[in-house]
Amino acid sequence: MLRSHRVPGLALNRLAAARNALQNQGIPLIDLTGSNPTRAGLRYPDDLLDPLAGRAGLDYAPDPRGLSGARAAAAGELARHGATVDPGRIVLTASTSEAYAFLFKVLCDPGDEVLVPVPSYPLFEILSGLEAVRAVPYPLDPHGGWSYDAGAIAARVTARTRAVVVVSPNNPTGTVLTAADVRSLSACCTAHGLTLIADEVFADYRLPAADGHPPSVLTDATCLTVSLGGLSKAVGLPQLKLAWMAVGGPDPEARDLLDRLELVGDSFLSVATPVQAALPALLTRGVVVREQIRTRIADNLASLRRHLAASPSLQLLEPAGGWTAVLRVPATGSEEALALELLERHHVVVQPGYFYDFPSEAWLVVSLLVEPEPFARGIERIVAATAMESDKMGRGPR
Repeated sequence: MLRSHRVPGLALNRLAAARNALQNQGIPLIDLTGSNPTRAGLRYPDDLLDPLAGRAGLDYAPDPRGLSGARAAAAGELARHGATVDPGRIVLTASTSEAYAFLFKVLCDPGDEVLVPVPSYPLFEILSGLEAVRAVPYPLDPHGGWSYDAGAIAARVTARTRAVVVVSPNNPTGTVLTAADVRSLSACCTAHGLTLIADEVFADYRLPAADGHPPSVLTDATCLTVSLGGLSKAVGLPQLKLAWMAVGGPDPEARDLLDRLELVGDSFLSVATPVQAALPALLTRGVVVREQIRTRIADNLASLRRHLAASPSLQLLEPAGGWTAVLRVPATGSEEALALELLERHHVVVQPGYFYDFPSEAWLVVSLLVEPEPFARGIERIVAATAMESDKMGRGPR
């Protein structure tokens, strides 16, 4: 049977296989990787989804860019982050993953390239591959707190490069773009005729370290720019499947991109009418969920700092935003070996840094969305396990 090479191999990695084996034995695990807000013990109002039952959802009159009322609501969300965007420059999709797919379709021919940050979200390679596009990694600067380096990006531009992807706040490093970063990236993209794609889904979860930084690239960028956001993170409703793309930059280029996106959108019409009609109310009602997420992040970060204060062998990479935290651990072995040790002996689930393409050992990634009590217990076990390992290394062979 002939198969497309766009779809990667589907074998389980060692950590997933070990986790399945423990779960099949009924062994309870402390999962420090949970990123699903609907499974994080948050309190969702009982009537939060009532707007989905409105009569407007019974009328099917699709707009390939999204219903005007929904696009106006998305523009309102961007305005909260300081970006003034005409609703006519917004296109709705079912998810940010679909938004990437649409953008890769209209910006790239098969074999073209998009530049993506590392360490960062591991889905870029899959999403680009599904569109027959090559994801070319560019490194974040580890000496600057995994900051963006326009020079490193420019050095990787080729005749096949079509776009630069940035994530702010970045997942998992928590990096947030500064105004200087945005200006440098915008100048780089303008010089090479590239589109700047800014994934800003975690914009609502910026931390004090991001104070003074622009909340959206749209407030500073001058090149053709696309900002991504959506219900999944903004109000903790990933199951409703609605995201948005906002296009900034010079009018002729923006109009051309929007026309092309409209053609793709018209071919799929993937966003359901009820969620579009309900979007203004969902964004208003969902504020209570967003505030709980913010509180959860702050509380878990404070707990994490307290636990690590007594463990000099563990270091927190202080995030400026997002809902993940990165721990630097002693490089006494591979990240995978440590993650397996934590899973099989201490029953704590973490992600090793190589899942996110950290360039060197040794990093662990945990979610700040986990409920506080299991989060604290899991961190305690990590601290104890790494202390035991450091103690063994200090004693040496007998």
